[in-house]
Order: sequence, then structure tokens, then C-alpha cells
Amino acid sequence: MDQSDQGLDRLSALLHVLPAENMPMTLSELDGYIVGVLACPEIILPSEWLPQVWGETGEAEFPDEQVAEETIGAVMAHYNSVVDAISDSLWVEPIYEIDPNSDKVLWEPWVDGFTRAMRLRPDAWSRLLDKADEETRATMIFLMALQDIYTGQSKFTVDEIDEIDLEAPDLIPNCVATIFYQSRPELAFGEPANRPDIPFKADFRPGRNDPCSCGSGRKYKQCCGRH
Repeated sequence: MDQSDQGLDRLSALLHVLPAENMPMTLSELDGYIVGVLACPEIILPSEWLPQVWGETGEAEFPDEQVAEETIGAVMAHYNSVVDAISDSLWVEPIYEIDPNSDKVLWEPWVDGFTRAMRLRPDAWSRLLDKADEETRATMIFLMALQDIYTGQSKFTVDEIDEIDLEAPDLIPNCVATIFYQSRPELAFGEPANRPDIPFKADFRPGRNDPCSCGSGRKYKQCCGRH
């Protein structure tokens, strides 16, 4: 994302100020949620999706007007940052949480945010699934399978889940790019939405722990993947 680390840290802190009992979104959940909102085949206005950010009740309960303005402004700044990233390259770098004890990448909150956005327009997503090419359909099913793993409803074996768990952080950006190509071509390409449906597979990007292709000798996440 183009947003600075300082800006994202401030956004995270503002979200944590919201009443915990309302279960407001974390930064990772918000990032996935915004991407899901933008990926929806139908336009969803902030007036509809913003209340879900504040928590299950939809009520923000900001401590004062200044905090309300700053929080809403920070959320919308991140929204615009995601729009810019998608418009520029059809690529997003998900904001994953990191387990502080093991340094393990936690993709689950991001996927939960994305699927929560899908629930805002279930019929639109169902129609997209029905008409999508094989690649996009498989991608959508994979993301829903990730949510099943997160919620404990998956029918995969323990070994299969362990393998998916390791691969998911690197696969999710490719999944998102594939979906955007068919769900929101006018946003991704700046072209009319009536372009013919053409099967699309996102360009390969190295995994976070793969050697960076620039030849620096460092891992991708520590080199070009930081930008």
C-alpha cells in the first residue's frame, strides 16, 4: 500500500480506541474488508459499509467529535490507498497480522474481513460465481474455503489445512487480482465494464520468503516486497 507505516499505525491505534465489546475491526480485517468492498460487482457506498467497521452493532461510539473525524478520515484514506493500488497495478499487498510469539503470518483476519464484505452483496457475488470463467470461479471457491478453515468448518484434513496455511499468504494477492479482472474491470483497468469476459490468471509474484528476483540475495518480503 502507498500509505505510510506511520499512517497505518495511527489507523490501527484509532480502531483500538473503539469499544472492545462492540468487536470493531482490526487493521488487517479492515484491509480485507475494503478490498472485498471494492471487488464487489456492485458499487457499495461508504454509508453502507462504514458502520460494519465500528463493530457488530454498527454504532461507533466515538469518545468525541475530533476522534470521530480523525478515525473516519483515516479509514477513508486507507480506502483511497487501496483504490490507487488496484488502479495502478491490479495488485494489493494484504496487511496480515503477525503472531508476536512465533512470527507466523496470520492471514485469517484479512480473509474474514474480505468475506464479511461479500456478505453485504451475496446475490451479486452469487451471480459473478455463476458467470465467471473457470479460473475466477476456482479462486472464489478457494477464498471461501479459507474462511471455512478459519471458522472451523473445513472438510480438509489436518495435513491439507497445514499446507494451505503456509501457502495462503502468497496465494491471496493472486486470487484478488483474478477476481478484480472480472468483477470490476472498470476499476482495475480504467476501461468500460462491458468488455468481454476473458479468462485471466494473475501474473506470478514471488512468495514472501522466496529470494527476491532483483538479485539482492534477500528475501522478497525484506526487499522489493516491502514497497
